[in-house]
Amino acid sequence: MGKKKLYKKEGSQLSEFIEFVKINSTSMFNLTMEHIILVGMAILIAIVIGVSIGIYLTVNDTLAETVLAAASILLTIPSLALFGIMIPFFSIIGHGIGFVPALTALVLYSLLPIIRNTYTGIKNVDPNVIDAANGLGMKKMQRLIQVEIPNGLPVMMAGIRTAVVMNIGIGVIAAFIGAGGLGSLIVQGISRGDMYSIVAGAVLVSLLAIIADTILLVLQKWFTPKGATH
Repeated sequence: MGKKKLYKKEGSQLSEFIEFVKINSTSMFNLTMEHIILVGMAILIAIVIGVSIGIYLTVNDTLAETVLAAASILLTIPSLALFGIMIPFFSIIGHGIGFVPALTALVLYSLLPIIRNTYTGIKNVDPNVIDAANGLGMKKMQRLIQVEIPNGLPVMMAGIRTAVVMNIGIGVIAAFIGAGGLGSLIVQGISRGDMYSIVAGAVLVSLLAIIADTILLVLQKWFTPKGATH
């Protein structure tokens, strides 16, 4: 009898959750798109900056240690604190809260895995492969584009995948500074004591991370040349 009541209650909660999703589907879709745009732009900017820095560091090991150490320290700052630090800084230019400070914080968080994996991926390319490229008379830039980056791509992509998944999760905090996204759903649920809103937000964030990681894994396999050293 007790189990029947429990099953009935769980069935009722599931029905209510499904009804909640139906009623709020448009709002949830819009918040998901906001989240994708925020994280997507942050990752694109971080890739441009991080890959460039990572490549440069491969020819300057002394500077590499300093930059990687600085990026590691940056990553230890609690995410909520970093978003908070952005507020007074961007208030100077009239963007204390909202999209801009959230975007900047996410870019900063993305840099370490991208820089580190770009540096590691290129530095660990098989020396015999590089010698072969030199033997073919390749210039430095030719060797980088045609040999080192393709062979280091699996490690570089692993860093980008880490940054993307991490940012999708951390992006939830952007709602606290008015940047929208799926965090709004969770924050709203917490403030109103609405469990369905919290669960819906958490599920969407998880699904987004899984889908993004799967797509990037497929792209990684697609673009990695056969016989890559990693």
